[in-house]
Amino acid sequence: MAENIKIIADQRPDEAALIDEQGETTWRELNGNVNRLIRALRDAGLGTGSTVGILMSNRREYFEILAACAHASMTAVPINWHCVAEEVEYVLDNSDAEALLTDDRFVELAAQASSGLDRLRMRVVVGKANNAASGQGGFLGYEEVLANADDDEPEDQGEGDVMFFTSGTTGRPKGVRRLSPPGGSLEQSRLRSMGFSALLGVPQARTTLLCGPLYHSAQWAFSYLPLGVGSTVVMRHKFVSEEVLELIDRYRITSVHLVPTQFIRLLRVDDETRDAFDGSSLELVMHGAAPCPPGVKRRMIEWWGPVVAEYYGGTEGAVISIIRSDEWLERPGSVGKPLPIVEVTVIAEDGRLADTGQPDQIYVRNQMAPDFKYHKEPGKTEEAHLGPGVFTMGDIGYLDEDGYLFLTDRKIDMIISGGVNIYPAEIEMTLGDHPAVRDVAVIGVPDEEYGEQVKAVVELNDGFDPSETTVAELIAHCRKHLAGYKAPKTIDFDATLPRHPTGKLYKRLLRERYAASSRVEGADDEPS
Repeated sequence: MAENIKIIADQRPDEAALIDEQGETTWRELNGNVNRLIRALRDAGLGTGSTVGILMSNRREYFEILAACAHASMTAVPINWHCVAEEVEYVLDNSDAEALLTDDRFVELAAQASSGLDRLRMRVVVGKANNAASGQGGFLGYEEVLANADDDEPEDQGEGDVMFFTSGTTGRPKGVRRLSPPGGSLEQSRLRSMGFSALLGVPQARTTLLCGPLYHSAQWAFSYLPLGVGSTVVMRHKFVSEEVLELIDRYRITSVHLVPTQFIRLLRVDDETRDAFDGSSLELVMHGAAPCPPGVKRRMIEWWGPVVAEYYGGTEGAVISIIRSDEWLERPGSVGKPLPIVEVTVIAEDGRLADTGQPDQIYVRNQMAPDFKYHKEPGKTEEAHLGPGVFTMGDIGYLDEDGYLFLTDRKIDMIISGGVNIYPAEIEMTLGDHPAVRDVAVIGVPDEEYGEQVKAVVELNDGFDPSETTVAELIAHCRKHLAGYKAPKTIDFDATLPRHPTGKLYKRLLRERYAASSRVEGADDEPS
């Protein structure tokens, strides 16, 4: 922003732009802080194309850093704060970061991860640790850095970028970098923010709630981009159901991005909390990042109304499709029609266009978003692309006769049993509708005869026992709604499934656990 923020700051200087647990930042203050930070980064030797690592909790300063990079032709790299020091060091090194900004919550992790990186020209910590920053790996205090810089509008502003590192299913995470070089027009950046909000129906110049980790591309898109067109962003570092409901009413929140796990937690609040919630300010409740059990989604629509909408997208391809409540109720399971700016094709393994209703690899061309590459991974970049601008994110799905897109699974998650393709997401959706199931993961485990067999790992709701009776009941539920060969052969119970805070399931950890054997015997139907 800077130039773009100034437009809003001149109109609404004393209104709140950012609100977190510690306080508020007005548009005038935001503009001044961003200007100072741009100058501080440049004074440290960073310039067009330089990379800035951010290891920070959800707080107002995070948005100041993102905005400074976006206006100084630099690339911001949000870093997953769940990572250990070795993983953080890898992201900093692989991204060629020249600066690292953190906060007092993660300064020890940041100091450990960056201690051997001579490339870093600047280390900064936000928060209470400022006074002791010099003892934490040479970090400067954020307030000190801003105080020593001028807040006049910096010259030579140009569009920067954000490079997110995908969590990856195997191996190290990959940085997703846009092919358009830094330094473009800030007006183009502003128009993209406006276009994004308009296409998805995000209310402009209203109030957005951020209650998921900002290092995730979807949480960034549904908070930072609305900020760019004048929306106030209210944020919390941690999701707490009761607090989220209270914040929506207190700040008259108009839009929020949630994941299915958060839906499930919201639906568990007690009756008194539920009855006290108004929610009439909400205009858009967007969800994505992971499949949502149909029963959970129906209950949210019944509670919050037709403001609930679902999108399909990814770090590589931005938002690809969207489906509103009324459409979804008519076509449960669909993720909607592709946006007007997006072309979706389903390609069979032999290279031909798949028939209507036939699930296979989904390929995308986004006319609005620039093409991408995996940073320093030319082989993986080529593997993901069918041609220039046409790529896959590894998902399997199909288009129906009306052009609605349905996802069946990810290619890497597909189970092949006796030569038959089985899609775990379909089974997970079915089990997720059973009242005993709080959360579920379906994976393929080794089978001497069929190569793989279907296993379900279930997290039970309160009041249900992890017994053979429950196993039999769940398998019978699957047989009722799915072909017999799709029903799990075995079912195990876990207290908590290994999920990322964004809602994505770490199936790799489950596959490793069950690579050698399975425990509870279930059905014995053969694929046919």
